[in-house]
Amino acid sequence: MSDIKPEEISHPPMDQLQGFEYCIDSNPSWGEAIALGFQHYILALGTAVMIPTFLVPLMGGSDDDKVRVVQTLLFVGGINTLIQTLFGTRLPTIIGGSYAFLIPIISIIHDSSFSQIANDRERFLQTMRAIQGALIVSSSIQIILGYSQLWGICTRFFSPVGMVPVVSLVGFGLFYRGFPVVGRCVEIGVPMLILFVALSQYLKHLSVRRLPLLERFALLISIAILWLYAHILTVSGAYKYRPVKTQFNCRTDRANLISSAPWIKVPYPLQWGAPTFDAGHAFGMMAAVFVSLVESTGAYKAAARLASATPPPAHVLSRGIGWQGIGILLDGLFGTVSGSTVSVENVGLLGSTRVGSRRVIQISAGFMIFFSILGKFGALFASIPFTIFAAVYCILFGLVAAVGLSFLQFTNMNSMRNLFIVGVSIFLGLSIPEYFFSYTESANRGPAHTKTEWFNDYINTIFSSPATVALIVSVFLDNTLDFKDTARDRGMPWWVRFRTFKGDSRNEEFYTLPFNLNRFFPPS
Repeated sequence: MSDIKPEEISHPPMDQLQGFEYCIDSNPSWGEAIALGFQHYILALGTAVMIPTFLVPLMGGSDDDKVRVVQTLLFVGGINTLIQTLFGTRLPTIIGGSYAFLIPIISIIHDSSFSQIANDRERFLQTMRAIQGALIVSSSIQIILGYSQLWGICTRFFSPVGMVPVVSLVGFGLFYRGFPVVGRCVEIGVPMLILFVALSQYLKHLSVRRLPLLERFALLISIAILWLYAHILTVSGAYKYRPVKTQFNCRTDRANLISSAPWIKVPYPLQWGAPTFDAGHAFGMMAAVFVSLVESTGAYKAAARLASATPPPAHVLSRGIGWQGIGILLDGLFGTVSGSTVSVENVGLLGSTRVGSRRVIQISAGFMIFFSILGKFGALFASIPFTIFAAVYCILFGLVAAVGLSFLQFTNMNSMRNLFIVGVSIFLGLSIPEYFFSYTESANRGPAHTKTEWFNDYINTIFSSPATVALIVSVFLDNTLDFKDTARDRGMPWWVRFRTFKGDSRNEEFYTLPFNLNRFFPPS
C-alpha cells in the first residue's frame, strides 16, 4: 500500500472563504437583492420583538407601549445598520437589539424608586427615561475606545488562536435561544428546523432560471409555510385549552401587536420625555456596552469571513466600534429599551445564502425603517411565533460558531500550548456563564450580590457573556503562556498582514469609505 501524501489529507489555508455567489462588494440583480434584503429584515424581527415583549411588561407598559418600542427598535436599528455599512466597518452586518443589556436594565426596573410607583403608565415612563439616561452616558465607552483607536491598539494582543474561542462563542454562547425555545412548541419548531435544513442544504441545487431559489430563499419559504401552519392551528382552536405558556409560544395572535399598532407612526428622539441620569445606573450599563463591544468584534470577524473579505484591520474595527457607540447613543435618545450590537443570526444568514453583499444589508435597513413607520404592516410580520425564529437560530448560530473554528487552519493544532488555550477558553466561556445563569434562576439574583448595585451589574453582566469570558481567558493565556518563539504556532505570520490598512492590498477594495472620504480620514 502506497504512502499517503500530505496534500491528500490537508487543505491549504485560505484568507477568504470560497464558494460565495456574491462577496461584500459584488451585488445580485436589484430584484434578487430586494428579496434577500426583505429576508434579512424578517430574520431581524425575532430579536426586535422578543426584547420589548420581555421588558416592557416588567416596566409597567401596555401593549401600545410595546408596539411603539418595537417600532423604535427597528427604526433606530435601520439607521444604525446604514451608518455601519456606509461609514463603520462597511461589513454586511445588521445592527439590532442586544441581550447583553438585560441584566442592568432589569436592575433599573427593580430599582425601588421605580418599582414603588403605583401608576403603571408613570412607572413605565420613569423607568424608560432612566434606561435612556444610562444608555446615553455608557455609550461613551465605545465612542472613546473606537474613535481614539484604543480598541485597535488592544487588538494587537489578538491572534488566530485567541480569536477562535471568541468568535466561536459568539455563536455557541447563544444556545439558550435555540432548541430550549423550540421545545416550548415542538409541533411548530421541529418541522421548521427540518424544513429549513432540507431547503437550504439538501435541495439547494434546485434552480429556477439558473437561480438557486431554495438555497437563496430557504428562510422566507420555510417561515411562510410554518407561519401559515401555525395560523391554521390557532384559528382551528388547537390551543384553546392549552396552558398559557404554550399558547404564548405557539399562537400567532398572542403578541397583540397588530391590534395595538398605529397605521403610521414615526419614532423621534425624546418621545418618552427627557432622560434622567443616575451614576449607578450608568456604571452598571457600561458593563453591557463593553460586552456588546466584545461580541460585536467577534461578529465582525465572522461577517468578514462570510462576506468573502479579509479580516478587518485594527483601524477599520475601531471605526466600526466608534459608530456603534453612536448607535447606542441613538438608542438612548430614541428610547429603544436596549442597546445595540451586531445581529449574529443575520451574520449566519450570509453563510446560509452564500450572499455576502453589502447592498443587500443596506436594502434590509430600508425595510426596517419603512415597516417601523407603517405600524400595521410591520406588526403583521412581527406576529410570527418566537419558536419559528428559534428553529432558524439553531442553524445560523451554529454557522457563525463554525466560522470561528475555521481560524484554526492558520494555527498549529499539534501544539499542546494551542490545544490548552483553545480548549480551556471555550470550556470556561461556556461553563462560567452557565453558572451565573443557573445561580440567577434559582436565587433570583446574580452571584455578585453586594450593597453596591452597579458593581453587581458589572460582574454579573461581564461573566454572563460567553464571548467576553472567552476573550478574557484566551487573550490572557495567549499572551502569557510560553509566549516567546510561538508566533508561527499562533498564526501570527498570517494575522499580522491584516493589522494595518496598508498591510494587504485587498483592504482598500473592501473597507475604503464611500464618497472619497478617505481623503479626510486617512486609514492608519
